[in-house]
Amino acid sequence: MIKAIDKSLSNIEDAKQLTRSSGSVGSNYIEANEKLGEKDFLMRIKICKKEAKESRYWLRLLDLAHTPDLVSERDRLVQEATELMNIFGAIYRKSV
Repeated sequence: MIKAIDKSLSNIEDAKQLTRSSGSVGSNYIEANEKLGEKDFLMRIKICKKEAKESRYWLRLLDLAHTPDLVSERDRLVQEATELMNIFGAIYRKSV
């Protein structure tokens, strides 16, 4: 989706942030599964939730006025980020 959006200055910067935060969700989940201890696991899961929330934020900031066909794709990704936030929140609550 990022490759298809209009390359305005704001979209470029928002897309960079989106790429970082969305990649961080996966990398921190991998780290959580290779935990050094329970505190490390809980911290990584909290970071996963935080990064999913941040990814949702950056998705919402993208200007899709020139690419309206991507709006449904963005909405799907926003929903996925919300679901991930809920999953990581549930994992955290059940682990404390």
